[in-house]
Amino acid sequence: MQTSKNNKSIRGAKHQPAGLAACLFWAFTMLLTCGISFSSQGQDKPKSELPVKKTYYLALRTGPSEGVVLRKYNYQKTFSDSLAAWQEVQALTLQLQNDAYLTASADSFYARNDTLYVQYFVGAQYRWAQLRQRKFGNDFLEQAGYKEKLYNNVPFSPREWVKLQEDVLQLAENNGFPFATIKLDSLQIQDNQIKAIVAFDPGTLYLFDSLRIEGSSRTTNRFLSRYLQIYPGQAYNQQKVDRMQQLLRQLPYIEVIQAPQIRFLENKARIILFLNDKKANQLDGLVGFLPDPRSATRKFLINGEANLNIRNIRGSGKQLGLQWRKVQEASQVLDANYIHPNILGSPFELAGTFNLFKQDSTFLTLRPKIQVSYYTLHGSKVSFFSEVRSSRLLLSGSGIRQRNDTLQLADVRYRAFGLNYLRNFLDDLYFPKRGYFVDVQATVGNKTILRNNAFESAYYDTLQMKTTQVSGAFRLENYLRLARNSVLLTRLRGEALFNQRLFRNDLFRLGGLNSIRGFSEFAFFASSYAISTLEYRLYTAADSYVLLFYDQGYYRRDLPKDKIQQYPYGLGGGISFSTGAGIFQFIYSVGRSKEVNQPIGLNFSRIHFGIVSRF
Repeated sequence: MQTSKNNKSIRGAKHQPAGLAACLFWAFTMLLTCGISFSSQGQDKPKSELPVKKTYYLALRTGPSEGVVLRKYNYQKTFSDSLAAWQEVQALTLQLQNDAYLTASADSFYARNDTLYVQYFVGAQYRWAQLRQRKFGNDFLEQAGYKEKLYNNVPFSPREWVKLQEDVLQLAENNGFPFATIKLDSLQIQDNQIKAIVAFDPGTLYLFDSLRIEGSSRTTNRFLSRYLQIYPGQAYNQQKVDRMQQLLRQLPYIEVIQAPQIRFLENKARIILFLNDKKANQLDGLVGFLPDPRSATRKFLINGEANLNIRNIRGSGKQLGLQWRKVQEASQVLDANYIHPNILGSPFELAGTFNLFKQDSTFLTLRPKIQVSYYTLHGSKVSFFSEVRSSRLLLSGSGIRQRNDTLQLADVRYRAFGLNYLRNFLDDLYFPKRGYFVDVQATVGNKTILRNNAFESAYYDTLQMKTTQVSGAFRLENYLRLARNSVLLTRLRGEALFNQRLFRNDLFRLGGLNSIRGFSEFAFFASSYAISTLEYRLYTAADSYVLLFYDQGYYRRDLPKDKIQQYPYGLGGGISFSTGAGIFQFIYSVGRSKEVNQPIGLNFSRIHFGIVSRF
């Protein structure tokens, strides 16, 4: 017994197949669509007459008991043409067959005036009388949800049977049996009752063999085996094989030149990876020019950054990074990170980061962080981390007391734990043209206000010295390929900080090339913010493009003496192209904000340019 997509069904001898009727209907449809009128007797229609839109009706003719069944189904009865009416009949037939009316079909039909009449046969509903299984030494059927009592005197559903097959085969191929088969055996049908036995053949048990790399990549087999979680002697797992290419694309120092291949030899499955090394080590600098708001002679301030990233050290996947930025006059940021994959031979990745932020001569914040990550079978990355954030005031004596009234500063220490989820489905890490990126993070910890001898002891009497602080962050990106060479980037990112008493040196910093373009680096302080970006890129080569962008920001600041809510925005354009020395980037932007009193104008524009050199 079988059911096919073209609505062939098993019927008794007295019911004729609908093949001839279908051919006649298609001929009738073609005549209607060609505009032939049977009543015109070959006369031409006057050119001044406009075609009249007709409505076609569907009328199903069935027996009394079958009509009761059809009344339970909602199907359309009016259509714009006869072809749509026939497609509705096909859809109804498929729905009935999925509900165990396996012999449902359209026996005959004819068209009269504007109505399509169909002689429709529903038939009886088939039911499981019994579905037994043979014992094969494994429990894949039970794991897939099979229980013999669930198939006693219940309607036969092709959809449920197909799902059971798919679930069993998926379990088998993920546990060493990639060539397993399942079917119905000893099939008996009597009085619309079905008896059968599930015949499952697991086939040969296959084990993973060693990885083999074809190409110029110097990445070691040991690292890739642990990164992909594919080990020699392990049972074959199709789920791990399916995710290999996506995981490899997340490595910035590897280029996948061809889809992986699997070769089955005896009871071994050998995986062949086609990889080349990609220039991913980074040494670059960026310079920014912006007008000095305190200068009456329109002098410019210069800021910039320098980056050093060493990736895939000795082919082991280890990474080392260092970044320095001058964000404002006398303000600097230093970031350092180290990533060690497969710690102690496990599939876990260990990473350590360090951040230093010096706000002119006001305060200094240190932020060390340690993180353990794991790549899931679906290609996502889940991380658990612990961090300490320590902020100390650089002012002393009267300077602290004088500026604290306006800036609201304090010495604080924050110890926290957090969870991060990252999913990267971009087709390229450096020049993505399609795909999406998701990064979500939540952190909770204890915040302690530290006493500073420059303040009178009474200053702390009104403060709760230890509190719980919660923060969250997200980043969503989507790349949509509009045409062969054009891409539309949409991005939404934000962070939020929740605590009973916030200080200025607790807050997030916004503005600049990496957040809201058109403003100075770290021009805004916020306790929560969101930034949406719309960016159009027109590629002139695989690694070169021109761009237009619009950044819309929202932020709020919840300090006792400084509460504000603003909507700054920035817009502009730029170009990025490949040179012999690296990727050169030039971006021109303007922005508008009420808080920093900046309108849209050439006098307040920002220019950023630099070269990203990879080796």
